[in-house]
Amino acid sequence: MEVKKELSSLDIHEVMKHLPHRYPFLLVDKVTDFESGKYLNAIKNITINEPCFTGHFPHRPVMPGVLILEALAQATGILAFKTLGELPNESSLYYFVGIDKARFKKPVEPGDQVELKVTLLKRKRAMWKFEAKAIVDGKVVCAAELMCSKQDIV
Repeated sequence: MEVKKELSSLDIHEVMKHLPHRYPFLLVDKVTDFESGKYLNAIKNITINEPCFTGHFPHRPVMPGVLILEALAQATGILAFKTLGELPNESSLYYFVGIDKARFKKPVEPGDQVELKVTLLKRKRAMWKFEAKAIVDGKVVCAAELMCSKQDIV
């Protein structure tokens, strides 16, 4: 009997199945590796065409830190849905509910490719806690602990 191994990468089409976000707020371009219930590694390509760069800062564009954190939170959403064996639906949302120990080490600029690395630390019912790192050229540019929760909506 042949055992079918789950693919450990997701292209943009699969990413879009696992996240409800769309342009300009879809911030994960590709998942390069994951293990359900453990970790996920993804990529966000930073281009000058991103809407945030028209005003942050026009003379030296820098990706806002809150968007780096949002990209990491979206990566946690994909990991949570893969872990649950579910896809997002219209009756619930996966909310970003907390940030601890956030640190920004270096600006992220157009042309950078950000590696998003999230590791599940613990899960209790609907609450998930992750270690998250954004890395450019092998250097950590942002690190934080993120908390997220899947909630039914009315």
